[in-house]
Parts: sequence; C-alpha cells; structure tokens
Amino acid sequence: MYDYLIVGAGLSGATFAYEAKRRGKSCLVLERREHFGGNVYCESIENIHVHKYGAHIFHTHDKDVWEYVHRFADFNHYVNSPVANYKGEMLNLPFNMNTFSKLWGVRTPEEAMAVIAEQRKEITGEPQNLEEQAISLVGRDIYEKLIRGYTEKQWGRKCTELPSFIISRLPVRFTYDNNYFNDPYQGIPIGGYNKVIEGLLDGIPVELSVDFTEAKTRELYAKKAKRILYTGMIDAYFGYEFGNLEYRSLRFESKTLDTPNFQGVAVVNYTDAETPFTRVIEHKHFEFGTQEKTVVTYEYPCEWTPGTEAYYPVNDEKNTALYAKYRALAEAETDVFFLGRLAEYKYSDMDDAIAAAYLKAQEIL
Repeated sequence: MYDYLIVGAGLSGATFAYEAKRRGKSCLVLERREHFGGNVYCESIENIHVHKYGAHIFHTHDKDVWEYVHRFADFNHYVNSPVANYKGEMLNLPFNMNTFSKLWGVRTPEEAMAVIAEQRKEITGEPQNLEEQAISLVGRDIYEKLIRGYTEKQWGRKCTELPSFIISRLPVRFTYDNNYFNDPYQGIPIGGYNKVIEGLLDGIPVELSVDFTEAKTRELYAKKAKRILYTGMIDAYFGYEFGNLEYRSLRFESKTLDTPNFQGVAVVNYTDAETPFTRVIEHKHFEFGTQEKTVVTYEYPCEWTPGTEAYYPVNDEKNTALYAKYRALAEAETDVFFLGRLAEYKYSDMDDAIAAAYLKAQEIL
C-alpha cells in the first residue's frame, strides 16, 4: 500500500509527490490526461517547445521558489513583453509610457498622468461593475482600446455585467518599460517545462489516462493508499452534488508556418471585440529560437462544458457561494487533501502553485 495517492500530475501534484518522496513516503500519481505536466505540458513541433495549453512564463518574487525550480532545469532570460493589436494599431503592454506616447502623443509621465486623471473623472462614486472600475483606474481611452474587447471575449460577458473586483488593480507604469511583470525572477526553462515535471516526478510511478472521478476507478485506486491528495475539480470529486461550478475554457488552433518569424514577439493580444481570438502565441520566441519554421497558436476563449478543460474559475457571488458548500464537504473528509487551482477553485500562477504544494507537504507529511 502506498502512503499517498496523488490525483493529478500538474505542478501541484508533482511538487507534492517530490516532497513526499524526499521524506521517505511512497506515492502513486494518477493523471486523467495522456501526459503529465498539466497545463504547462509542452510538445515538440519542428524542434520548437510548443506550450500546448497556452503561454506559460515563469515569474516570481520568491527567491526560494526560483532556486527550487532550478533544481530541475536551467532558465533563460526571457522577459514577457506582449503587444496589443487593436484593429491593426500596435500598442505596448503593460500600460506604460510607450503606450501613452502612441495613444496621445505625450512625452513625459506628468503629461500622461494628466490625461488619465482627466478621463478618470467620468466615474463618480464607487464603481458598480468592471467597466466603471477600469475607467476609474485608467480612463476611457485605454479601457476602450485595450480592456473592453479583450475582457468581454475572455469572460463571455459584457464588462457592465462583470463584477468590479475582477480588476481591483491594473498595471500602469509611467516609465518606458515593456516588462509585463514586476517580479525580479523571470524566464523559461531551457528545454521546456517538461524537464521540470520530469525532475519532480523522477522515480515516482505515474499512471496516465486514469479518471479518478469515475466511481469504479476511485473504488479501485482509493484502496491502494493510506491518504489521498486530490488536485482535480472539487465539484467533480463530490459528483456535482450541488451542481457545476462555472469555469471559462480555452480552445487552441496551432499552425506550423514556413517562415522563421511570424509576428516578432511571443504573445500578441487582440483587444478588439470583432476578432474572435484573444491571443496569438509564437512559441519559438520564448526560447529565442532560430528554426527555419515557426509554430503559432490562436487562443479562443469559450464556456466550459463537461469534457473540455477548465481554466479560469468564475469567482462571482453565485460561484463563490457554491464553492463554499463544496469546501465544507472537503473539510469533512478524512485522509483526503485538496490542493491546487481546480480543487481550491482559484487561479494560481506557477510559482504560487509550487509554493502552496511545498507548504502542504510541510503541513501534512
């Protein structure tokens, strides 16, 4: 009998498995998909590491986490500097002096601040929805060109119907700096994210294409371990007893192109409402590739339905209340622990997922 059955071979499950093994615990990892790695999994196409489930740029302010992932792979010096395409107009992200100069012809931070301050006056009182919140933070121009269309595509709802707390803040910089993240540590693992997962799971048995939420499968595997760490969808674990939690999903269309450079940057956001996709990812730029061909991926947001991948929890009032019911059931479980984005119904960056798994291991192992 194993000490732990770990359901899910993504970053959360793999990190916990690594820590359990380090402490002398025996583990069996189950993975619903046909591969390990969860959403950071990469596949090789034309000798390019293609991020199968969308762009993943590792960044963190936590030096311990940065040193932790370096146990498994060296990281390059990639800096995330995406570009927005608004009806053919190219604008820098995050919002910075390059953006403001292009929009308004301003040259100094003082001039940019004055424009934003004037436009923010449009909203008086407490913002009642995402549209009002965005305008109150950055003004009408930036909202219309860089937020509205992208956000409505991403969430499948009008900005006036989305709660204001979704964007409690927006990154605004009054410097000519296109680095999207403020974190001091940033990069892409050389050789792709699979190297990190392989390192975490080294020497640990993993069974693929096993859906633990199926009744017969759960009955079979639950007997094989003393305790369970579950990283899948919490509502699925409990048989959707109170109904489905809502998620947004993504659909990807990838193309191999006979050109060495398609868009000149790894990520371009399409921020107008008419373009059906939100982003185009050119994967080779994550690792400064010089291959003769390139692979690009078009990212289309969509509603989650059973059988599709769940990406972003819809943390509105209704779903938060529903999750609380499932959380109460989870807390009543004995020898079953819930960890990760799907099990805790919250979005997590990669560094947060690793840190949380490490802390969970310290807590219960």
